[in-house]
This record gives sequence, structure tokens and C-alpha cells, in this order.
Amino acid sequence: MITRHTCPNGVRVVLEKIPTVRSVAIGVWIGTGSRFEVPENNGVSHFLEHMFFKGTATRSAREIAESFDSIGGQVNAFTSKEYTCYYAKVLDTHAPRALNVLSDMFFNSAFDEQELLKEKNVVLEEIKMYEDTPDDIVHDLLSRASFHQHSLGYPILGTESTLNTFTGQTLRNYMKDYYTPENVVISVAGNVEESFIKEIEDLFGSYSGSQAASRLNAPGFHSQKIARKKETEQAHLCLGFPGLSLKDPDTYSLIVLNNIFGSSMSSRLFQEVREQRGLAYSVFSYHSAYQDNGLFTIYGGTAPNQLDELYDTVKMIVNDLQDKGITDKELVNSKEQIKGSLMLSLESTNSRMSRNGKNELILNYHRSLDEMVQLIDGVTKETVDSLIEKIFSKECSASLVSPTGELPKGLQ
Repeated sequence: MITRHTCPNGVRVVLEKIPTVRSVAIGVWIGTGSRFEVPENNGVSHFLEHMFFKGTATRSAREIAESFDSIGGQVNAFTSKEYTCYYAKVLDTHAPRALNVLSDMFFNSAFDEQELLKEKNVVLEEIKMYEDTPDDIVHDLLSRASFHQHSLGYPILGTESTLNTFTGQTLRNYMKDYYTPENVVISVAGNVEESFIKEIEDLFGSYSGSQAASRLNAPGFHSQKIARKKETEQAHLCLGFPGLSLKDPDTYSLIVLNNIFGSSMSSRLFQEVREQRGLAYSVFSYHSAYQDNGLFTIYGGTAPNQLDELYDTVKMIVNDLQDKGITDKELVNSKEQIKGSLMLSLESTNSRMSRNGKNELILNYHRSLDEMVQLIDGVTKETVDSLIEKIFSKECSASLVSPTGELPKGLQ
């Protein structure tokens, strides 16, 4: 059972009591990420996330870490394109303490200049590590190709040049604009009573702030191709097609389509590229849904001399889907697989906290498990086939990282 509550200042709380577990997951969700940045401050959302762990007015960075280690808990954070989350998972008896430390990080981070300098170097190393991972770079390049100069194409980590400009005041100004009460959701899942909402409200329910700055303008889809030459053992290829927004009614049809196309071991992509032809170890598809649009991505990594064959094989699979659609067997199997994965994912307090936090923050509604199963069961061959035509009829965007930097012949 999910309980929703809005504090007097506009902070929203969503709590799901799960009495069969002994853990509690608490997440502080903020409706901002790299999408809400400008070229001059690209990476500030992610850097701010790092600095929350570097000490408050009363706790050092070490004391923040020890606050959770000493009770056998976990604390972490992540930044995405549209939201940022700081979260902890602890035993149910330690939930008040975890909440207290998270609120201290949220309200009282010191942003000490010495810590800023050290953490800039840490993030710079993170950027370098990322640059050493071509199968990560290629996905960022695809976002840039698909969204052109729109902020959805910005790298979440930012760049070395933007990073060097950040000061404590940069972070405070950004928090003032986006860490406003109406833009914050506290999500809790686990063995916790509803009375815990009062403890959250005591800490988060009275701070003030103006309405969050809004920069939500939908980008168009661009069929650009970006290739980067890099000394790698493999050629890493991504193809992009226009996807659906988070609120699109065809979302569940797309989940089924993605499962059939390339997100499972029995998918057409995996079976043809890896099992039948042995062209790749890693090959898959996925869909990224944003508030007002989406991106359907196909990825494969192969030996440079097999790149043309990889692309031609993917193109053949797409063409076959367009010509013949999906089979009845694929539809039934896919729906059962998705329902199974959904139910298994809900066994974790962390995953429930995440699902509820995102739903409250972005969608502002929550579907029950029965409602989701009903929507999955409602997907038909006709709705999936219609979506195939809608998505794959557009010319794709593409990104490549390889030793030659030369796109497959079919994309040149």
C-alpha cells in the first residue's frame, strides 16, 4: 500500500510499507539533471551530487561515510538527464538516523573550497575513466547525434572545462533554482510505519524556495551520424530511432517490442547476431523515455572488419520486422517474460523506492501491480506492429567508436 503526502511547503512524500522485510530504503529525489543545464554549467548536477558527500556544517566526509558503515547501511547517489537521487538503505531500526544524515547533507553541505578542488580532480578522473570505456562513450555520442544541440544530448559528467569553473556559489545558485520544495520527492519503502512521514515533514517540510526554474522544451529527432577514431580492439556501434515519452499510452507496447527485438536472450537481435553469426559478445537494444520524448537504441560491439556485416544484419532484422511484424508466439512469450521480470524486481526495497520516487516526481501517479499486468496483457500484435512502423520508418541516427572512425558502408 502506497501512502502519498504533501508537506506544507510542497515537498512530496511517498511511503510504501512492506512488513515482510527488515530493511528500509530512503531516497531524496530532485527533478533536475543534465537536461536542465546550459553549456556553461554542464555537469553541475552531477558535481553537486558528489559534493553532498564531502562534509556538512557538523559532519566531515569521513563522518558521513561512518554514519552508514557503522550501522551496516549503504548510502549512494546518482544523476541522470532528468533527475538526481540521494539514497540510503538500512535496517528498519536505523531509518530515523539515515533520514537525519540525508537531510543534513541536503541542507547543510559546506561546499568547502579545498574539498571542491579535490572533488573536481575526482570527477576529472571519472571523466578519464569514462573516456577509457568506448562502449560507454558511444551511447553519449548517440544522444548528441539524436538531439543535436539540445541539452538532452549533453554528457551527464560535464567536461573538464566546465568543471574547472564551478565554485561553491555555483552550486548554491543551482540549488536555489532547482532544489526547491515543489521539485523534491522523498520516497521510502520497507518495514516502516506511516508515522515516519511526520519525521520527514519535520526535516523537509518547512524550508522555502521559489518555484523551480523550468527549461523543458522538447527537442526534435536528428538523423545525424557521429564517428570517433579511437584505439580500441572493437568497433562499437549505436543506432538510434525516435522513441516515446514517459506518458505515452503506447509505452507497454514498446516494452514488448523491445523485448522481442533486442533486450532478452531469446530476442531476434541476440539470436541472429550472437548465436547464429557469432558477430558480437555484447549486443542489445533499450529504450530511454523522457518527459516529452524518447530514444530507441540498438548497440553492438564487434571486430572492426565485421562492422559492415554487423550493421547489415541489424538492418535485415529491422526490415524483417517491418515486412512481417511480430509472431503470436513472440507476443505471448514476451508478455509473460515482462510480467515475471516486473514481479521479481518488486522484491527489493531499493527498486520499490526508486519506482515510487520516479513515478511521483515525473508522472505524479502510481499504478498498482494488477494495473500494470492488465496493461501488459492488453498489448496486441496490432499495437506492436503499428509501433514498428512508427519507430523504424524514420532514418536512424548513429554513433561509432572504432580504430578507423569509419562508419559502416550502409550508413555512409
